[in-house]
Amino acid sequence: MISFEFPVTERTRTLLRLEQLYDRLAYFLGKDHPLDHHAGLLVLFELLETASRADLKADLLQELERQKQVLEALRENPNVAEETLEKVLDEIELSSSQLLGVTGKFGQHLRENEWLMAIKQRAGIPGGTCQFDLPSYHLWQQKPAEERRRDMRRWAAPLMPTAEAARILLHLLRDSGKTHHYVARNGAFQQMSGGKVVQMIRIAYDPSLNVLPELSANKYAINVRFVSAVTGESRPRQAECDVEFTLTNCKF
Repeated sequence: MISFEFPVTERTRTLLRLEQLYDRLAYFLGKDHPLDHHAGLLVLFELLETASRADLKADLLQELERQKQVLEALRENPNVAEETLEKVLDEIELSSSQLLGVTGKFGQHLRENEWLMAIKQRAGIPGGTCQFDLPSYHLWQQKPAEERRRDMRRWAAPLMPTAEAARILLHLLRDSGKTHHYVARNGAFQQMSGGKVVQMIRIAYDPSLNVLPELSANKYAINVRFVSAVTGESRPRQAECDVEFTLTNCKF
């Protein structure tokens, strides 16, 4: 089965983007080649743009506190594993404390680093980070891999509380999902929402069908359309076959 996650709210969209960026950053930090560390720096710059909203920290803290209150109300529930519950509550508490410890605007330490900002500016130009454009950057790339890695970890460290908060919230959101099996007749499916609002919808199906899901959702209805997974110049067309799939509604 292959699955696609569709964010329904702007907050969930931001969380998924952060998750993808932090995963890429971790991957490139684990490598040794200068080109890998160059790619890691570009991820840092993407994070700077994605998470620069002034209210992101407040949004994360607010949602963490809300989830903490919901989970604390489950302490007396005999159907809930107490050890697991306490572990999640401890993670939320620690993540909130780390976020509160972040002062100033997200990534401000990067913005104040003139050397990094010069690289960021040149990186927006095709081929703009050549050695003759940024000789000091070329020199840094020739340093031992572990030295470069230490620098990147130091630059990334103040951003990591946001990564942990996003991880916890997405974990809770995914675990909240309720999955149902459906069939999209001739590639189309509609379900009335009945006024219910979810934060994320996951669709999974057999990848051998060679189709892609398109989804639109609001408080009134969920519409799913499977289209041909084509490449090249031809436009995708709605699938003519019935598509069996699972739909998971994720809601805090």
